[in-house]
Amino acid sequence: MEELTRLFKSNIRQYGMIVALVLIMILFQILSGGILLKPLNITNLILQNSYILVLAIGMVLVIITGHIDLSVGSVAAFVGAVSAILMVDMQVPFAAAVVISLIIGALIGAWQGFWVAYVRIPSFIVTLAGMLLFRGLTMIVLKGQSIAPFPNGFRNISTGFIPDWFGGGTLHLLSVVTGAVLSAVFIAIEWRKRLNQRKYLFDVLPAGLFVAKLVAMVAIINVFTYVLASYEGIPNILILLFILVAVYSFVTNKTVMGRHVYALGGNEKAAKLSGVKTKRVTFWVFVNMGALAALSGLIFAARLNAATPKAGVNFELDAIAACFIGGASATGGVGTVIGAIVGGLVMGVMNNGMSLVGLGIDWQQGIKGLVLLLAVAFDIYNKNKSA
Repeated sequence: MEELTRLFKSNIRQYGMIVALVLIMILFQILSGGILLKPLNITNLILQNSYILVLAIGMVLVIITGHIDLSVGSVAAFVGAVSAILMVDMQVPFAAAVVISLIIGALIGAWQGFWVAYVRIPSFIVTLAGMLLFRGLTMIVLKGQSIAPFPNGFRNISTGFIPDWFGGGTLHLLSVVTGAVLSAVFIAIEWRKRLNQRKYLFDVLPAGLFVAKLVAMVAIINVFTYVLASYEGIPNILILLFILVAVYSFVTNKTVMGRHVYALGGNEKAAKLSGVKTKRVTFWVFVNMGALAALSGLIFAARLNAATPKAGVNFELDAIAACFIGGASATGGVGTVIGAIVGGLVMGVMNNGMSLVGLGIDWQQGIKGLVLLLAVAFDIYNKNKSA
């Protein structure tokens, strides 16, 4: 028990919100009379929060570097509007339109990154200006009207599902098989990590706790895929999210660029003296954020099957809240991609759960604001305690 307590305290950022997410899910599962974890609702949770989770992946890198991006909702709306003009009005093939839209998002990120990194204007000011600028441009290009419908191929990005190659009928067998494969991969990765830690004489979990961790994670993976299999199977957007999480987790944990991002956020002057090209790192973090904001706008437009002037409203607030709730530090240098995803899921489950139990939007906004405040207060408390 002492070992478990020590482990939790040393990883409180990592495990705290996971425990909170589980407790919130249990609470709303009870209050909603079992509706929250039904297959249809789980699938809807993924589809409804996918574009916020994409933004959170980019936003956590921005926050780690010590900056903020208030423009992502407006950029998402603008890119969605441009994609609609390309696909609906100009009949550009949707694959080409997607590539063009992502390039536009990256260029917008480069524009803002230039002002932040090289002109040294605070990111709050630059992205606040960007929020106003691109919201106005969205209304101009759409002329105050919605454009719809999108081609079916494009819509499938957000609304489609992976086909069942095994022909399982009422149960999507490919999803079940995917869960088994992911479980095997997870066990192999964890076992290899444990062997490497022991090889270099690092502390490792006791054998009993290690096995318990593997059993718990394998159970979660397989229950989740079985629930999806009971409805339509694995959504296309979940595959995209999985790829993004895997790639960005690898970049932040295993690459020089990732180390430079953390070094910049931890202490910019020290990072610069150590040889980190701090301006270049900041610039590319904003380019990346622009591209992911564009991707989020495409996902939202595909789900809505329309580009509207009001798209993307408050997206930036949800993404920022997801990062802070997931353990990112308001002062920079701390945060993980997985944490941002967990924070986004906490927000998504709360939104969904409160809607299921009949709480109005006024109560929902108030409760979300309180949760965000408590999350940041928790971060400050831990930092002061360890100082």
